[in-house]
Amino acid sequence: MALIPEFSKIDHTNWERKDYFDYYYYKIKTKYTLNANIEITDLLNIKNEKRLKFFPVFLFAILKAVNQNKEFRMSFDKDGNLGYWNFVLPSYTIFHNDDKTFSDIWSDYSGEFTEFYNTVTGDIIKYKNVKGIIARPDRPANYCHVSALPWLSFSGYSHDTFSESSLLFPLIRFGKYFYENNKVLIPFAVFVNHAVADGYHTSKLINDIQDIVTSAEKWLK
Repeated sequence: MALIPEFSKIDHTNWERKDYFDYYYYKIKTKYTLNANIEITDLLNIKNEKRLKFFPVFLFAILKAVNQNKEFRMSFDKDGNLGYWNFVLPSYTIFHNDDKTFSDIWSDYSGEFTEFYNTVTGDIIKYKNVKGIIARPDRPANYCHVSALPWLSFSGYSHDTFSESSLLFPLIRFGKYFYENNKVLIPFAVFVNHAVADGYHTSKLINDIQDIVTSAEKWLK
């Protein structure tokens, strides 16, 4: 069952992050990228046993963690009010192997793994042959962008844009997993607007993803 998005406005005057938000959003306009390796040994083993596709499995872990942390569900509404959504859904890219282009699509979010997995795999099949940057239009306002770089085990990843943006949601990337010391690791990067999340919050997000992945046997059924 699809969740109903709800937007809660922030009382900016009494908000504990007021000074930090104003400083990093209006004054020095800081954004940053944090990179880390996430261990997925057990997740990969369970995924292989159940013959599931890796992308929607790992995407579920990412979105579950994002939705546990309201700092990464913050945005402005259509009237310019600052607030946060009760949940965000995944906006992600699909790759067209014939011409090496990609397209953006999105899927509804569910906190129940099987429903989420079936929704994402179904949407990928439905839109896999739709070309252009936007393959699925009408993306809801509550989203988190995630994409994969399965061709490279990168050690660092960063973003740069020429124009200013009011985007507060994180941009998440992960690469090709690799083996090291009998463990399977996957490079992970998250691009963050400092106005809504400091190093503590972003570290917590990454650690939450690791915890969710480590406990995969509890939800990967």
